[in-house]
Amino acid sequence: PAAPFRHFANKTALMTAVAEEAMSRFRAAITDAVDSLGTDDPIARFDAIGTAYLHWAFRNPTHFQIMSTRSLIDWDGSEPLRRDNDAVRALLEDSMVEAQKRSMLRSDNIADTQIAARALVYGLARMHIDGHFAQWASAGQTGEQTAQDVLKLFVSLVEKGKAGLE
Repeated sequence: PAAPFRHFANKTALMTAVAEEAMSRFRAAITDAVDSLGTDDPIARFDAIGTAYLHWAFRNPTHFQIMSTRSLIDWDGSEPLRRDNDAVRALLEDSMVEAQKRSMLRSDNIADTQIAARALVYGLARMHIDGHFAQWASAGQTGEQTAQDVLKLFVSLVEKGKAGLE
């Protein structure tokens, strides 16, 4: 059990290394999802980012938990963590800016829309990790199906003209 510690100064250093690898894989999954879209529709990119986020978190719950629990890692001291996180955030922000330029967003506040999107997917991922979908999954669906449906609902509410709330 102590063998990994021979290579790291302490538990935080070990967990940070695990988080760096996880974040690299997470970034790759998000980037691959966006790259494989085959459309320049910024709302489709926004949706693909959220879908890939949830898919990755549901498939890699322990890695997701490690990379997202800042008390376990040295976030400030890890350039790779911040770089990969910034790249994912840039994909999200770029899709929001483009959607706003095309008048496709219901809200003019990109920052709040990004925070809401992040809170939603993060919260859904944490619900999975913490076992909440045993009670909260929609009837006949897995937790991931329910989470993806909730994301689709959110995207439809963000996109101007899609929810019939004009």
